[in-house]
Amino acid sequence: MVFDRSIQKIDALIKTQDFAIMYGMKKGAKTHRILKKAMVPILIAGILLSLSACTDSASAAPKKGFGSSGKKKTETEAEPAAATAQEEPQGSYEIPEFRDAEFVEEEATGNDEAMVDTSSCDEGYVALHCDTDSKIKFQVIKDDITYTYSVVNGEDQIFPLQSGDGYYEFKVMENIVDNKYAELYKTEEEVVIEDPFDPFLRPNQYADYTEESTCVVKAHEFAENATSTQDFVKQVYDYVCKNVTYDDVKAANVAPGYLPDPDLTLDEKKGICFDYACLTACMLRSQGVPTKIIFGYVAPDDIYHAWNKFYTEEDGWTTVEFTVNPNDWNRIDLTFSANGADSKFIGDGTNYAEAYEY
Repeated sequence: MVFDRSIQKIDALIKTQDFAIMYGMKKGAKTHRILKKAMVPILIAGILLSLSACTDSASAAPKKGFGSSGKKKTETEAEPAAATAQEEPQGSYEIPEFRDAEFVEEEATGNDEAMVDTSSCDEGYVALHCDTDSKIKFQVIKDDITYTYSVVNGEDQIFPLQSGDGYYEFKVMENIVDNKYAELYKTEEEVVIEDPFDPFLRPNQYADYTEESTCVVKAHEFAENATSTQDFVKQVYDYVCKNVTYDDVKAANVAPGYLPDPDLTLDEKKGICFDYACLTACMLRSQGVPTKIIFGYVAPDDIYHAWNKFYTEEDGWTTVEFTVNPNDWNRIDLTFSANGADSKFIGDGTNYAEAYEY
């Protein structure tokens, strides 16, 4: 185990190029608010993850309910230049203002069955509310990249604009028969995101939390006592590794379209890779650490898996296997550090191939 073998070097773990975090899936209730963005004291961490409870499928398209229409994410990641940070006081972690997200009905357009709110695209997300008995898919399209989501009817839903600035199409698709869908509503938007890290600092469908969520309250306790950003990330890493075990039964039986609930994961103290990645993203994002949920494939059997990435400008701590680089996105996969994780569901933690990010 990465965690077990690195227990005496844990204070060095964030300096590694690839710091893995492994976990699994579920969905939480949504009622989102907007707090105007506060500039992050220090640009930090990015965490990634993907979908469908780590199965053996090597399909190029995401599992049902996640990801995109089969087109893989472009590999090039431009260095974010627009994000601004204040210098952190020596020996303490300054917690930034909480960044929320919400659906604003007065700003939304659409029809009786689907309403799309694009008023916060400059903050890195689009919001949706649907009221219909039909199955609904929501597509976020930029250039040749399409992310397709399963929609929960009757709830406000938040979706990230992870493809950056540019022209977007937003399509609400209604199930007609079998796997056939027809367009229910469509709108377009030219998007300029004020802070490039915003999509990874706010709640969304895959990282669903509020300022009052149990996981956020716990993360805030760690942040208040942290001596630095790296110390805060280390505390979250230690906590998740020690308190959540891998759920092989759930991994073998997870349903398509599964969405994680981070507070339920903490309560049950077990989960799959999606749950781990969701919980980690919620805890880090809520305290100002840019974090991605990544879905992709892990060697040796191209197992579909979810993990995180975080962004940092700081020097980090090191383990035997991984090093975190300053000024770069670094992998953190807690699933491989979790107790009871079975390699047939999560692979061996080597040769990550990223497909989608949230």
